Amino acid sequence: MQDADDIPRIALDWHRDGKGAALATVTQTWGSAPRRVGAMLAISGAGDMAGSVSGGCVEGAVVAEALEAIGDGEARHLEYGVADGDAFAVGLACGGTIRILVQPMGGALPEAVLADLVAAREARRPAALITPERGAPRLETRGFEERFRADRSGFDEESGDFVAVHNPPLRLIVVGAVHIAQALVPMARIAGYDPTVIDPRAAFASEARFPGTRLMEDWPDDAVRALGLDTRTALVLLTHDPKLDDPALNEALRSGVFYIGALGSTRTHAKRLERMRAAGFTEAECARIHGPIGLDIGAAGPAEIAVSILAQMTQVLRRGA
Repeated sequence: MQDADDIPRIALDWHRDGKGAALATVTQTWGSAPRRVGAMLAISGAGDMAGSVSGGCVEGAVVAEALEAIGDGEARHLEYGVADGDAFAVGLACGGTIRILVQPMGGALPEAVLADLVAAREARRPAALITPERGAPRLETRGFEERFRADRSGFDEESGDFVAVHNPPLRLIVVGAVHIAQALVPMARIAGYDPTVIDPRAAFASEARFPGTRLMEDWPDDAVRALGLDTRTALVLLTHDPKLDDPALNEALRSGVFYIGALGSTRTHAKRLERMRAAGFTEAECARIHGPIGLDIGAAGPAEIAVSILAQMTQVLRRGA
């Protein structure tokens, strides 16, 4: 995974190594702010950075504030925008405005709370880091299901607390180490997914074809059970072979994966649905399968098909099925 997906752990490691650390989190945005609410930046006492709160517009100013916060242990509430007098120096030239909360480790942000957050993320459990207007931050793993589903951080209207949602990192599981998968995997990685490719055919699932990618030469149903399927997982079936696709599809339909896509023509998909109904799945469950896979953008060739698949995954993730 990219470092940006491990920001809490990086901050915790810096703190435990004696460097000092702070977490900066976007709490509110207006206009064309470059990062969404909940975006994070970790800063060490030596000025190291991981992540981003503005795509580079105000990071320098935030680091300076964070270093002061690490020194005195006090949180900082910052605001930057194009209306600032020094907009082009530390403001947002894109025209937006953002508010940022800076929390130094061991001071405003207790080590134990961040350690629990890191543990929850490693266990792929959704968690919410709650920062009240007054009082110490705390971690909650229940009671924020709607925010978890929408992946939406923000201020709670009733309590006024800031709720930073920490969902498990996105995963992509691809069954079938085919040409489309070779294009899809690097695209998905850029989009923030942690990809795994499953194919019992060793000649297909090779390091040469998928450099730096986790490969599993197992039967798909065994592999997806070993990986575990959850609401932050997308499953893409690309083999065209029912004896490989269907076992994984059975596992996926019994799980909470947010996206299931299967390659094949309309006729192939109709036969697939017949097999799923015969296996006991309802019409509503079968309707979760996106087939033929991908948005209809007139794609031609493996790379364009991969684009259509990633676009459909994004659409379902952000707007729902």
